[in-house]
Order: sequence, then structure tokens, then C-alpha cells
Amino acid sequence: MKQVLAFDFGASSGRAMLGRCENGKMTMTEIHRFQNDTVTATGTMYWDILRLWFEVKQAFYKLRAAGEHIDAVGIDTWGVDFGLIAKNGKLLSNPVHYRDARTHHIPEEVFGILSEEEIYRRTGIQTMHFNTLYQLYYLAHYEPELLALTDKILMIPDLFAYFLTGEKRIERTNASTTNFLNPVTREWDTELLEKLGIPTSVLPELIETGDTYGRITPAMAEELGVGEIPVIAVCTHDTGSAVAAAPAHGDFAYISCGTWSLFGTELEKPLINETSARVQYTNEGGYRGTIRFLKNIMGLWLIQESRREWIRRGENVSFSDLEREALAAKPFLSFIDVDDRLFESAGDLPGRVLEYCRKTGQPVPENRGEIMRCIYQSLAMKYKYTFENLVRMTGVRYPHIHMLGGGIKDTLLCRMTAAATGATVLAGPTEATVMGNIAVQMIALGEIPSWQAAREVIGASTPLATYEPEDTAAWDEAFATYQRVIKK
Repeated sequence: MKQVLAFDFGASSGRAMLGRCENGKMTMTEIHRFQNDTVTATGTMYWDILRLWFEVKQAFYKLRAAGEHIDAVGIDTWGVDFGLIAKNGKLLSNPVHYRDARTHHIPEEVFGILSEEEIYRRTGIQTMHFNTLYQLYYLAHYEPELLALTDKILMIPDLFAYFLTGEKRIERTNASTTNFLNPVTREWDTELLEKLGIPTSVLPELIETGDTYGRITPAMAEELGVGEIPVIAVCTHDTGSAVAAAPAHGDFAYISCGTWSLFGTELEKPLINETSARVQYTNEGGYRGTIRFLKNIMGLWLIQESRREWIRRGENVSFSDLEREALAAKPFLSFIDVDDRLFESAGDLPGRVLEYCRKTGQPVPENRGEIMRCIYQSLAMKYKYTFENLVRMTGVRYPHIHMLGGGIKDTLLCRMTAAATGATVLAGPTEATVMGNIAVQMIALGEIPSWQAAREVIGASTPLATYEPEDTAAWDEAFATYQRVIKK
């Protein structure tokens, strides 16, 4: 029986999971779990990439101590961020965090050269100031000396694969988050970069999902206590892995729930038109060349960062405490646009909720419960708004919404999503990202015959929770108020 190791890096933590398939089901064992803490130095927010590489090694050491064998490795992480590899093969600096302020005003500068409409037409990607395109533009124009030393850029999962194999390649699902991949040809849009003064020589070779970066180098294999096994390019963008794991057939809508909420569907080809540009739907790559047609929505970050702020104030509240307090608060008093730039950065997020309500002439929440109620119902209303746009653009009446990932542990959000959208919510699997990672490795190794077979294995391996819509009339009535507040 073959076993694989799946690394899944999130915005606040990571884990290594041992996966196997037996009797038509997938089983997973946690090998190692670790924090992913950002570090701010001299005014710049970084990912602590060398610490994360240390944790990758720890997972291999634990495997060796447990006497476990593995036949392959796969790695998925968040998108858009990257490392710079020098011409001598060394990492030039810690990768900068997408929440760093350096690109806040870069899109406006870029649109003075190429219009937002043209960039969207060429790439089909939602405009977000931290997209790789704007980060590279910043480097090309404000830190050109750093790019001059760069041989190749590598997205974060590809960077870890490089540390293991020495091969500099970028897997296509994560490449699609850069905002400079052509979604039709699935190749780099070098003309776009050249028009913006960004050197294209830093772009490495693209690799297909399911292909192999290379094998672990002899030196690394000896250090880690494994054979020279393949490092497989899974859907290295974590949402790509999560959607690949959706236990669905035919047309379906999904929300991948985590720090971000990714709301969309799976298409065979890109959907790029005036409507998708106006509502800022994005066309990212999926397994087997599919398109993840989705909207990036600020997700559980709002709840996570609010809790962190309250803990900094000495209020030791749990997530269950916050959910209970939200339930006790009166509904539909006030709303926020969860994607407002006001809520992007770390810090006093509860205070910014109050500020937003004050500026928009709404009742200002008076306690934690009312703040949390505002956040929860605003998220659910954003889902409703996004779902209705999705139905209009695709012409499909989706009978239910698959909610995937760790965020589905928040049952209040699942219930509110069903109530707001009027659609049945099927919640699960919680471990969608890891299961998608493992599934692609197993297909590559010949253990699972096809993608659809993998989805059937995943469906048989995890129960789904069903949430039926309740009190939809009240949500429909409040939606008009929500739209007036956010002016959409």
C-alpha cells in the first residue's frame, strides 16, 4: 500500500499529513503541526520562510522516528506570494507577506500604463493590490537592484519543492493567481509584463498539476531519512486542492472556507466578459485544466483578527464564546462590506467595524456580541450577493452549495449561509485541502484511476453535514438594507 506525505500551509498554521487509500476510502494521520507566524522588521511584513522550512524537515524526522515509509510528497500553500532565487541558487530574502503595505497604491500606478479593463481581459483575475503582478511591479520600479540579482521567482509551494529537489518550476494552479497567466493558453503573458517594465527572464518553466518537479536530491534524502522519492506538483494553490476534493457531480457551487472565503464554481473554460469584470470574478486554474471561476471574499480573518484583538486587550474569549454572543445579539442591526480595504490589515478590527458603521450612518454595535453578529451576517450577505451574481453569469440554478475546509466547523456561519442564499448547504470535508493534495498524488502514482474516482473516494471517506434554509424571508428583507449600506 502506497503512502504519501501532504504538506498544507495556511495563513496562520501548517501541517504534514500521511495519507493512504484502502478499501475505497482515504485515511489521514497527522504527523506534524506548526504555527505560521509572520514577522515584521524595519516596517516590512515577511513570511518566516526558513522557520517553515525547519518545520518541513521536522515532519520528515518524525516520519523516520515512527518507521513510516512514503512514496511521494506534495505541497500546497496560499497564492500570490513568492521567493527570489539568486543566480547562485540561494534565496535572496524572506518572501514578503501579501498583507504588507508596499502595494496598497500600486494598482492605481499600473492602471496609468495599462487599464484595469485590459489587464482583466488578458488574465481574467480579480483586481487585488497584493496580486503577484503588483508585487513584481513594485520590485521592478522601487527595488530594481533586488530583481537584478534574481534568476527566477518561485511561488511559495514551488519554493519548498525547490529546496527538496533543486528544480525551479511553478505549478499552473498557483501560477494562475499571479495576474499574468493567460487563462486560455495557460502560459505566461510576457507581453503584459514587458509593457509594465517587469523583466520576464525571472519566470521559470510551468509544470502541469500531477507532474513531478523532480526527485528529492541525494543529499536531502540522506538528511531527511527518505528515499529519492518524487515531489509531485499537486494543486499547489490550497483552494485548488480544496476544490479538487469537492465530493460533487455535475454543476456545483462551492465556498472554500478559511482565512479567505473563495466562492465559485468549476468551469471547463474561462468566463471573461463585462459582467465578470464588473463584479470582479476571477478565473483561476484547477485540476485537469479546469477553471475555478470564483470571487475572493474576506473570510474568517474578520473573526480571527477580532478575537486576537480582544485577547490583546486581556479578554480571553474562545471562538465558541464569540459564536454564542453573536447568537444572543439582535439580528440585522448593522452591516459591513467585508471586502472594504478598512478590514485588510492586522490590528484593531473590532474598532474598524464600529468606525464603518458610524461612517455609514448605521447603529453602532455596543458590545462584542453585536460586533460579531454584524460580522457574521455581513459575511452571509456577501455570500448571497456573490451567489446571485454567479447564477446570473453562468445561467445555472445550483441546487446546493458545497462548503469546504476548516471554516465549516463554524456551524453558525453554515446556518446563516443557507438562510441568506436560500440554498441547501452541504458542509464537508473539513480536510478538503489535504484530501485534494493526497488525491492528486495518488492519481499520479496510479493508486486512484481518475479524478472522478478520487472524488468518490473522498465522498465515501467523510460525512457531510446538511443545512437547510430557514427564515429566508427575513434575510431577503434585510438584504435590501445591506445593499444600500455597501452601495451595490
